[in-house]
Amino acid sequence: MLRFDDLQLFVRAAELGSLSAAARVMDLSPAVASAALKRIEQQLGARLLARSTRSLRLTAEGEGFLEHARAALSSLDEGRRLLDRGQDQVSGVLQLSAPSDFGRNVLLPWLDEFQRQHPKLMVRLLLGDRIADLFRHPVDIALRYGEPEDSSLVALPIASGNRRVLCASPDYLARQGEPREVEQLAHHNCLLYMLGSRVHDHWRFHDGKREFGLTVAGNRFSDDADVVRRWALAGVGVAYKSWLDVAGDVQAGRLKVLMPTLRGERAPLNLLCAHRAQLSKPVNLLRDMLKARCETLWMQAPDCST
Repeated sequence: MLRFDDLQLFVRAAELGSLSAAARVMDLSPAVASAALKRIEQQLGARLLARSTRSLRLTAEGEGFLEHARAALSSLDEGRRLLDRGQDQVSGVLQLSAPSDFGRNVLLPWLDEFQRQHPKLMVRLLLGDRIADLFRHPVDIALRYGEPEDSSLVALPIASGNRRVLCASPDYLARQGEPREVEQLAHHNCLLYMLGSRVHDHWRFHDGKREFGLTVAGNRFSDDADVVRRWALAGVGVAYKSWLDVAGDVQAGRLKVLMPTLRGERAPLNLLCAHRAQLSKPVNLLRDMLKARCETLWMQAPDCST
């Protein structure tokens, strides 16, 4: 297959009447330029340039091929310009995977506004708490809490300071009382969910001096984090949730943060992709929007220190 740079060298040499001059214009050494010309002639099976120590001229075959080479280069340049114009526009299909709770209750309205700003963009959204296989599933990028288990993925931080908070509905607290110490959680119905491949029943905290944890129990668990949030809203127990997932409920008074001076487990939100080539303009714009929105929510957290 003919190489783009070899074609360029041949056309330049024909136009300048000198292989060395073409090499200087293209910032190539004379040896590299000579090898490139030899390579293209071998691939075509024809002598394109007749060379001597002082002169260079096109052969009959070279004259016939020159216009085709120019047309091919022109067509490639036009293709590049079309791609550049397409990259300047926010259009095409954005295939995104997101956690169930964050996706339904936080991301959806943000995506609505994002598409109003970029009406030519089509969004395909997959929701679920299991890690999407970015090499097999039809998604370009995925939003996920926690550090990625697959080290081959590109992970870009969206909300690196996000943490979990203890929360419950005012109705539940009115009936069961509000726990003031972590140990009192043993007497409350703790709503559990799957974290990765296991039930997340060991909740960890930091009181500013030490890190400690408590194994909790309850009569409900789900592999869907949005279900756990809905149970908390229904007043059936205490949840240990990402602040980003419950910020709106807390601000609206539907949930109350318990023991707000405690720092919960880190729950950084990252944007994952299989390789950096997938970081198109729409993806980068979405990333900037998500970082700004998540930062606003995090600044409203009970303790926004990291």
